[in-house]
Amino acid sequence: MTTQSIRVGVVGVGYLGVIHARIYAAMPGVELVGVTDIDGQAATRVAEECGCSAYNEPEALLDKVDAVSIVVPTSSHRVVAESYLRHGMHVLLEKPIADHLTNARAIVKAAEEAGVILQIGHLERFNAGVVRLVQELDRPRFIEVHRLGPFVSRAADVDVVTDLMIHDIDIVLSLVTAELTYVSAVGARVVSAHVDIANARLEFSDNTIANVTASRVSSRKFRRIRVFGEACYLGLDFVNQQVEVSRRTPHIEASGFPGIQTESIEVDTRPPLDAELEHFVACVRDGRQPLVTGMDGVRALEVAGQVRRKIAESLHIIS
Repeated sequence: MTTQSIRVGVVGVGYLGVIHARIYAAMPGVELVGVTDIDGQAATRVAEECGCSAYNEPEALLDKVDAVSIVVPTSSHRVVAESYLRHGMHVLLEKPIADHLTNARAIVKAAEEAGVILQIGHLERFNAGVVRLVQELDRPRFIEVHRLGPFVSRAADVDVVTDLMIHDIDIVLSLVTAELTYVSAVGARVVSAHVDIANARLEFSDNTIANVTASRVSSRKFRRIRVFGEACYLGLDFVNQQVEVSRRTPHIEASGFPGIQTESIEVDTRPPLDAELEHFVACVRDGRQPLVTGMDGVRALEVAGQVRRKIAESLHIIS
């Protein structure tokens, strides 16, 4: 595959799937073969826009592509992903990996048995600011994340943990290598039948603590992570992708203490989804493991489940 175009398809062309298709259609070294959706008219509209074929059966692309983006409802992830994986297709599966851990582990097993690439769509890992934050960070000690935004009706069928917080759970788990030892969480319903505001505290065996807050009923969008390391403080605004770093200086001030130097690091910003899909294609072409593996998806889903159960306990409801 080193000299030939990678043949790709998109399964599901709702709000996000359309964007996948547009990016692939414009990507060098990629042939967008087709899109498929149970809504045949939607598939036809996207196919006409992107210059590819349209199908209305989820398995229609099985023998036509090297790789697919699967952007269908989470409840359908297992049945759709397994069909492609077992046919030797490489898969980028949108987050969360599945609706239940049993299904998530089955998807990972299918990829392992087929010897193909499975990448999970935890988009924020490809945020240029997050990439730079990882480069600047020493050992994290305390992490605080806020992901707040207005209510969006298209996500009202799931809770805010599944909708938003799972992004930051995945980031925290990627930054802290120690074992997660304790989870506590609270939440509240505000406008939907599901929890719309949530806060979780994650404690690790190396005494690192992460405090993660998610809300989808805020008046404005606010997405920020602060990381306190052994010898530095890092702040990142997910939206503008810029990183602020504070470190101790080597010289002693008149006070008798080291000075603190703060700088803003200019990061070359780009849409994270573009970077994510380009990474997926590169992994397919080179035969290497992706940044966000199937097991990363399983772990994020597992911790999100723990958070949801703790919230359910606090509300005296059944998760």
